[in-house]
Amino acid sequence: MSQLTLSQVVNQLGGGQHVTAFFLVLARVGPLFVFAPMFSSRTIPNRVRGIVAVGLAIGLTGVAVRGQSVPSDPLAVTGVLVQNMLVGFAFAFAIGLVFSAVQAAGTLTDAVSGFSFGAQIDPINGNQGGAFTQLYGLVGVALFLAIGGDAWTLRGLSRTFNLVPLVRAPRLNGLVSGAEQIFGALFTSAIEVAAPVMLAMLITDVAFGMVSKVVPQVNLFGIGFPLKIGVALLVESASIPFLGGWMSDQLASSVGTALRALPVH
Repeated sequence: MSQLTLSQVVNQLGGGQHVTAFFLVLARVGPLFVFAPMFSSRTIPNRVRGIVAVGLAIGLTGVAVRGQSVPSDPLAVTGVLVQNMLVGFAFAFAIGLVFSAVQAAGTLTDAVSGFSFGAQIDPINGNQGGAFTQLYGLVGVALFLAIGGDAWTLRGLSRTFNLVPLVRAPRLNGLVSGAEQIFGALFTSAIEVAAPVMLAMLITDVAFGMVSKVVPQVNLFGIGFPLKIGVALLVESASIPFLGGWMSDQLASSVGTALRALPVH
């Protein structure tokens, strides 16, 4: 059997225009596997993520190229490639910040409860974090799947091709304002998630201060640390069930903000 040439492979794929469109779609899909939760998890091998990204790009190419005239000039293709990477980055950034807010809440909880002294490597993102950081990371991924976050992400990604066609440029001012709005909400969201434990730790510290004034003979350093850990675990176990509803609302808000910031000029 004769060896296939590059031109024959291109013809089998549907022609040079479809191959170019495939790489443009892949440029928009790729950032999802770098910034978006679950899709960018370090527990998933890079080869698997690459295969899934290529599969999604193949599936979306037919929809994205419909009614579009893909340029053939290398310089024009490079410019369109950068534009699609920018759109994909903006969308993945909006979704990834929801998960970053959950992990930031875990970091705050570790800091106020004392778990930060036993920091370890977080298996989700590969960064160093305490027990609550790892707990929030694992629970966040589980809730992300439970509320259908992966389906929301894929539907939102396909929606971007309607708002910003494959060969059109997004509004840069809209992207910048949307990124500022989402990034500004990161710290507020982290405090919202960690607020129950932070408030409980504040009340516990005030109680310890009052006890030290009334009974100065009590060794608060000996009983304070394990007691704070127990209070943190108790409050955390009571507040985690409400995290699913919060993540659902934040994910819908972030995806909506990202999609509103994407339309073309």
